[in-house]
Amino acid sequence: MTNDPAVVIDHPAERVGRITLNRPETRNAQNTELLYALNDAFDALAADDNARVIILAAAGPHFSSGHDIYETTSPDPTSLAAATKGHRQVGTWSGYDRPGAEGYLAREMEIYTGFCERWRSIPKPTIAQVQGKVIAAGLMLIWPCDLIVAADDALFCDNTVNMNVNGVEWFGHVAALGARKAKEMLFTADFISAQDAYRLGMINHVVPRAELESKTLALAAHIAAKPSFALSLAKESVNNAEDAAGRLAAQRAHFAMHHLLHWHNVARFGSLMDPAFYQKAPRNKAPEK
Repeated sequence: MTNDPAVVIDHPAERVGRITLNRPETRNAQNTELLYALNDAFDALAADDNARVIILAAAGPHFSSGHDIYETTSPDPTSLAAATKGHRQVGTWSGYDRPGAEGYLAREMEIYTGFCERWRSIPKPTIAQVQGKVIAAGLMLIWPCDLIVAADDALFCDNTVNMNVNGVEWFGHVAALGARKAKEMLFTADFISAQDAYRLGMINHVVPRAELESKTLALAAHIAAKPSFALSLAKESVNNAEDAAGRLAAQRAHFAMHHLLHWHNVARFGSLMDPAFYQKAPRNKAPEK
């Protein structure tokens, strides 16, 4: 156990702010504490006039192993509501301790889809700096970012179908990969290499692992030299084009089906996902969900 902060903020260059996920002992598994800390960090840099561009990085060998599923396997809303207390609620959904689907849906509307939508809408360019494995909910941290720079050892997967769930809560699969590759990612749970992700347009650059930080920082500094208002509106224009094409409607439909499967699993197994998956994971570290 560590007392280090879940995320760290620094300013590695003029007009560039950086957030670093800081749970390397769990491969940056995302519990409630980390997600609220990350949201607070994004809010802080969004309001920081000295940060025209925001980098999202991660400590350790892997970017993120996904949700910390030992916090989220039970359908009992009481423990999940307790984990949320003490944090500054940012959305309008509430009632995390209400029984059944109501409490769990409210929690996911706040810290999963709600946070992802907020991060996507930050009026500053954001760049994910990615190394190692990015598994399931790890995609929900990089896909809301505007640009992705990946080390040549980066690997991406969504293995939630293995858990009897239809995909992570924020549905960026088709936009990131195209329909056919998105289906393959979900159906097989196989990893996609950095090179294939680049070829498919999911990431912007692939660089040697040793150069990941310097190349990402150089890109951020290059962008940060541009007029800030023009950058914000250019980002808004692209986001609006995606939304006009139906992105948000697809996200809402996916999220509804996601919760249908959660509560199918509760009825069948007494758990939000098939326990055959997470019972195999070692207890000394977060499983790679």
